Amino acid sequence: MSEHTICILGGTGFVGTRLATRLARDGHSLLVPSRYREGGRHLLVLPSLTLVQDDPHDRDRLVSLLRGCDVVINLVGILNERGRDGSGFRRAHTEFTRTVVHAAREAGVRRLLQMSALKANAERGPSHYLRTKGEAEQVVREECGPDLAWTIFQPSVIFGPNDSFLNRFAGLLRLSPVLPLARPAARFAPVYVEDVVDAMVRCLDDADTWGQTYQLCGPARYTLRELVTYVADTLELRRAIFGLPDWASQLQARVMDFVPGKPFSTDNDLSLTVNSVCSDSGFEALGIRPRSLETIAPRYLRRESERRRLSDLRTSARR
Repeated sequence: MSEHTICILGGTGFVGTRLATRLARDGHSLLVPSRYREGGRHLLVLPSLTLVQDDPHDRDRLVSLLRGCDVVINLVGILNERGRDGSGFRRAHTEFTRTVVHAAREAGVRRLLQMSALKANAERGPSHYLRTKGEAEQVVREECGPDLAWTIFQPSVIFGPNDSFLNRFAGLLRLSPVLPLARPAARFAPVYVEDVVDAMVRCLDDADTWGQTYQLCGPARYTLRELVTYVADTLELRRAIFGLPDWASQLQARVMDFVPGKPFSTDNDLSLTVNSVCSDSGFEALGIRPRSLETIAPRYLRRESERRRLSDLRTSARR
């Protein structure tokens, strides 16, 4: 594998941290810009990584950052916006991707890896999230031109240590003996974060992957109720999990729209109306065997549960 100088946008997040760790281990030089440098301090242990505080949404600044890089990886994405009109999603997904594409072309970057989402669709996506992810894909396909080789990745929900999916439900289950669950029949094929990283790394130098879109799913499908029940069983928590009908899911989402941090929103509810499962296997095309939820999740869910228990004991001992 050739050694590259790679700019990772969104590199301080869940997937970005794992990807940066892998790429640094493989000998690549990494640049990770962030508007909040302190939030990425955990990456400073990687000797080949430079963390800079800058605003990648500014096209001129991004051009300057990308000069000298031969690869740019765009992991930027949000699950909720401050308002409800879609403008936040459009800025983070569609407009930012356009900025990345045009800045990369101006800076002479030759390779783009774009993180999208399973069921992203600019015309038929039921939520702002899925529509704007689809719009971002259109930007990549239509505006990269012949000199910027692209590959798009469409994962189902991603799990792994420090994820915001299984860990979020674990937190909710610890708080209450009863959990009212929106869209309990929504289906997922959870994919392990390290398998997603493997897919991106394999595509880095492979010309056969240029201009391709890869759906990434784990080996099994689950309903949301099955996943939440699995988390409860793994943590040995006896909980009553009851699924809400569609009208109640919509009502719960409308109420949560006004809760600080938006743990659930109308847009999330709309995204759950389409099943996040693959129609073809990007992993198979790339020669990767994805790992199962059952072989990975118990290790970090139980470890986090034990950390919480010890923290509670320490807090109690200080009283």
